[in-house]
Amino acid sequence: MQTIDVALADRSYSIHIGANLFSRADLLVPHLPRPKAAVITNTTIAPLYLDEFLASLRRQEVEAIPVILPDGEQYKTWQTLNLIFDALLSKHCERSTTLIALGGGVIGDVSGFAAATYQRGMPFIQIPTTLLAQVDSSVGGKTAINHPLGKNMIGAFYQPKLVIADTAVLSTLPDRELSAGIAEVIKYGLIRDFPFLEWLEENMEALLRRDPAALGYAIARSCINKAEVVTADERETGERALLNFGHTFGHAIEAGLGFGTWLHGEAVAAGMVLATDLSVRLGLLPASATARVTNLLQRARLPIAYPDNIPADRFISLMAHDKKVDAGKIRFVLLKDLGHAFLSDDAPESAVRETLTQHTIAHA
Repeated sequence: MQTIDVALADRSYSIHIGANLFSRADLLVPHLPRPKAAVITNTTIAPLYLDEFLASLRRQEVEAIPVILPDGEQYKTWQTLNLIFDALLSKHCERSTTLIALGGGVIGDVSGFAAATYQRGMPFIQIPTTLLAQVDSSVGGKTAINHPLGKNMIGAFYQPKLVIADTAVLSTLPDRELSAGIAEVIKYGLIRDFPFLEWLEENMEALLRRDPAALGYAIARSCINKAEVVTADERETGERALLNFGHTFGHAIEAGLGFGTWLHGEAVAAGMVLATDLSVRLGLLPASATARVTNLLQRARLPIAYPDNIPADRFISLMAHDKKVDAGKIRFVLLKDLGHAFLSDDAPESAVRETLTQHTIAHA
């Protein structure tokens, strides 16, 4: 087991990374104010891991209350949030009850928002079961639900007490979900860790075949990058916004197609190509950079363009609803070089439209 610390004063916590950790309830118990926990999961994860996880808690004499939600980005809503509140209230959960998220990014985001708001805050533990959640969404305290006009528009910053990333559960992850997670891994290399980008170029096939050593290294390196950024800028007033590379475009793709049509990582992959292309058009990067990014994403079996049924006007309108809009201007995360990102709010709309025009694919 490898442990990475997120240093946030009284909100500090550890990320444990290793195989066969999710049923190690002894790792969780020291973080429970009292021996009672609500375990939030979904209809996909529950048949695979819920019984074993509940049994491990009960062996530690923890009262465990399962809450099983529908699976999918389209359920990241107020209605689903209320299902959690209904369960917590009906089981007489107090603010000293710990809420444990056992699932991917949707479960982590919705559960975290529930924990932040139920009785004005209850302890929260993340046990992410997808690669994307392990390397990104479970770390840093961003919690949210979606709105029809934008992704993650309603939420709170609320740090977990602990994150456990079990590499063994990735064995049951569908190939498409694995690739979606790799998109967020690639992001770290592109925005701040060029040596890691080079490592990914050399080891992509090992990741795709789920080589344990390669996966463990990629998860740890990603979490180290995320922890450093979050420690420096917990509430995204500066550097942390760079973690949104590809996301302004990607969130528009998700909203434009309907949440759940594309996986988040797939939309981010296409978004990273668009952001790289825009950087080239603004004279920040050589044209070869787009080819290099595109090649790596293709090797990861990820999309490199977006469906042509989102017209440019609609696309730009959706980006205008993004959380990173400031004083009415869309803020893009662009690249000065591979491994060096920055924020810009002065990209001409004409250049954005040219980028959008050049990277469409026929929709089904």
